[in-house]
Amino acid sequence: MTVDPLFQPLDLPCGVTLKNRLVKAAMSDALGNGCGLPTLAQERLYATWARGGIAASIVGEVQGSAHFPENPGNLILQPKTAPRFKALASAGGTNGSALWLQLGHAGALAHLDISHPAGPSAIDVPGLRCAALSLQEVRRLPDQFARTAALARDSGFGGVEIHAAHGFLLSQFLSPLFNRRHDAYGGSAAARRRIVLEVVDAVRDAVGPKFPVAIKINASDLLDGGLTEPEALALVDELEASPIDMIEISGGTYFPGAASSSDGSGSGPYFAAFAKEARRRTQRPLMLTGGVKTLGQALDLLTSGDVDAIGLARALVLYPDLPRLWQTNEMTAPTFPRLTSNAAGAVTAWYTMRIAAIAAGAQATFDMDASDALATVKAREVENAMRWTQQFSD
Repeated sequence: MTVDPLFQPLDLPCGVTLKNRLVKAAMSDALGNGCGLPTLAQERLYATWARGGIAASIVGEVQGSAHFPENPGNLILQPKTAPRFKALASAGGTNGSALWLQLGHAGALAHLDISHPAGPSAIDVPGLRCAALSLQEVRRLPDQFARTAALARDSGFGGVEIHAAHGFLLSQFLSPLFNRRHDAYGGSAAARRRIVLEVVDAVRDAVGPKFPVAIKINASDLLDGGLTEPEALALVDELEASPIDMIEISGGTYFPGAASSSDGSGSGPYFAAFAKEARRRTQRPLMLTGGVKTLGQALDLLTSGDVDAIGLARALVLYPDLPRLWQTNEMTAPTFPRLTSNAAGAVTAWYTMRIAAIAAGAQATFDMDASDALATVKAREVENAMRWTQQFSD
C-alpha cells in the first residue's frame, strides 16, 4: 500500500510547513502539576510523540487564567509562568515535529470545585449550572486569547489552536441552546459567531502573519437544540475569509445528556460528509479528527481531497509511534482494546492513565481496567484540585 499522500508536507497559509499530514489532536492529558505548570512527565510525553513521527502535537486546554479551567491538571500560560513552558516547547518540538498549544476557556464547563462556571447565558439544569458572562467580560475575551497566543509564540511553541468545539466557551457562544443573549453576541447565528471571529482576528494580530493559528470547530453539537451542520458550514464560510491557517473539524459536546461523537456517525471517520461539504466552501487547510482508525481510512480521506490533515488521538495513545509504523507499512489497523465499564467517564479515564504511562515510559507494562482507571483519575483530580485551590485562593 502506497502511503505517500500521508507523508507529503503541508504548507500552511502563514508560510509554515508541516512535515506530513498526521497531527496529534488535543486531549486533556491532566499532567500539569495542579498549579498550572507543565511537568517533566509532559515533556517526556510530547517528546515521545515527536519521536514517533507526528507532524505536530496539540496540547489540550491551555488556559490564560486560573478562572475557567476544564481540569485542575490544565496548564496556565501567563507572563510569570511563561519561562516554565520553554522546556515543554523544546521537548515537543524535536524530530521535525511542532508542538502547538490549544487556547482554552471552559466557560460553563469549568471545573466546579476550583472555579465559578460562567458562559454566554445562565444555565440551571440537572448536572449543569453556571452564571452568565457580562458584556464587559465578553468583550475582553479576544484580548485574553490574544495575550496567551503571543506568550505561546514567545515561549517557543510552533503554533496555537483556538478551541471552539466540544461545548467549551466559544462553542457555547455558537450554540442556540446555550447562548440566549440579547446583545451583539447572541440571537442570530451571525451574532453568535461574532465572538469567535473576533478572537481569530485578535490572535492573528497578536502573533503576526507568520505564526500558525488553527481553530477547532464542531460539525454538530449532537445535541437537540444545539449547533447544527448548516450553521457550522456558515462558520466555515466566514473562516475562509479570516486569517486562519487550519480548520480542525470535530463534533459533540461534554454537556450532560449529549451523545458521543461515535453515536449515530456510522462506521468510519466521523464527520467525513461534513468535511466534504466544507471543502466546497473553503480552501483553508482542513483537518478531520474522530473515528480515523486505519491507514486505509486516512489515505482515503486525503486522496479524496476533502481534507488536508488527519487528527489522531486515542490511536496515538495506544501506539505513540503510529506515524512511523504507517510510513513503513508495519501496521495498517491499530488494535483498540475492548473496555468494559458502565461508569460514565471510565473509558476516557483508561486512556488518561495510558497517557500517564507513556509519560512515565511504562506503556509496555501498562495493565489497568477501566474501573480502576476511573478511580485513579478521580483521586488524582481531587489532589490536583486541592493544590489548585491553595495556589489560586484569590
